[in-house]
Amino acid sequence: MLKLESLTVCYGAVTALRDVSIEVEEGELVTLIGANGAGKTTTLKAISGMLPLAGGTITFDGRKISGATPRQILALGIAHCPEGRRVFPHLTVRENLEMGAFLRRDQTAVKGDMERIFFKLPRLRERIAQIAGTLSGGEQQMLAIARSLMSRPRMILFDEPSLGLAPNITEIIFEIIEDIRREGTTVLMVEQNALAALDMCDRSYLLETGRVVQFGTGEQMLGDAHVRRAYLGG
Repeated sequence: MLKLESLTVCYGAVTALRDVSIEVEEGELVTLIGANGAGKTTTLKAISGMLPLAGGTITFDGRKISGATPRQILALGIAHCPEGRRVFPHLTVRENLEMGAFLRRDQTAVKGDMERIFFKLPRLRERIAQIAGTLSGGEQQMLAIARSLMSRPRMILFDEPSLGLAPNITEIIFEIIEDIRREGTTVLMVEQNALAALDMCDRSYLLETGRVVQFGTGEQMLGDAHVRRAYLGG
């Protein structure tokens, strides 16, 4: 479904990604792991059209999307749930969800999708008129995920969904992501919690200093000595 070939991204004179190649099949949950600064977030931003490419190509469902705008990429079916949640803090929960559906024209279908989200995430229904900036961190992450779903994406890019959350809330967020995948949405996820990421994924890629240095199934990566020593505490 998604294919990155020899992707290179630069910030000025600094090369953040160098010859990165990644594939995600339809229906998979694929994770990117690695230390801070390895290039994980840069990879997602490049896919979303938020960063220009210095080299390489990105194709989605057989169509080249390198150079497409973020709006065009969202319209094709790729949603981005960013690091740090990035909800619209001065808008209500309902208004945030409506922003997620801004490209859609069938308002009846939009309302139906919102109801389905409230059924899955009743906490958001309880806070439908609440200003998003006053929600707890976990509630804001639920809202960010729900906002991504409102575009009816075929694929969602999750960037550090557990960042800054308590362990019990992190578990809930991961359960929500696994449910999204089970319902047929393809997932590419960046996650600092390597153990949780490898435990839930189909396949994973390890990035170090802007390069893919290893990849395999979650089980293979969990059993690898280098991965265990460097990212799983031995």
